[in-house]
Amino acid sequence: MRGKTVLFVCSGNTCRSPLAAALTRKMLADGGNSLWTVKSAGLAVFAAAPASAAAAAVAAEYGLTLFEHCSRRLTSEMLADADLVLVMTASHKVQVLQKSPQSAGKVHTLKEYSGRVGDVEDPFGGGLPAYRAMARELADLTALILKKLHAEEKKSRN
Repeated sequence: MRGKTVLFVCSGNTCRSPLAAALTRKMLADGGNSLWTVKSAGLAVFAAAPASAAAAAVAAEYGLTLFEHCSRRLTSEMLADADLVLVMTASHKVQVLQKSPQSAGKVHTLKEYSGRVGDVEDPFGGGLPAYRAMARELADLTALILKKLHAEEKKSRN
C-alpha cells in the first residue's frame, strides 16, 4: 500500500508549517501509522533558516523538537509529489494555485479542510503567548484532519 504525502505550507516555513508537520508526525506515530510522509515548505523562503526560537520553544512544550528543521521554499515538484497540500491562509492558497493550477483538487486551507472557517494567523512578532495560541490551534486542527484522513482511507478500502 502506497503511503500518502501531506505538505503543510506557510509563508517563511519557520513557524506554522513546520509545527503543523511536527504535530502531525507525532500524532501519526502515536497512532501507529508509518505509511504517511509529512513535509513542510514556505512561499517566501529566500535563504534556508532554522525554525523561529519561539516556535521551537512552543514545540518543546508539546514534546517535539524543531532543532533540525531548515526552511525550504515551495517548489512545483513538491506540489506534484504531495497528495494533500494544506496551507495556513486563503492568501497562501491563491499563491499556491497560481504556481500550480493543476493542484487545485488537493490544495486547501488547514481550517477549510478541517471543516472550519478562517486562517491560521502568523504569530510573528506576537510573543510567546501568540505562539502558544497558534500551537493550540494547530494541534486541534491537525487532530481533526487526521480523523478525516483516516475516515477517507477506511472508506476507500471498502
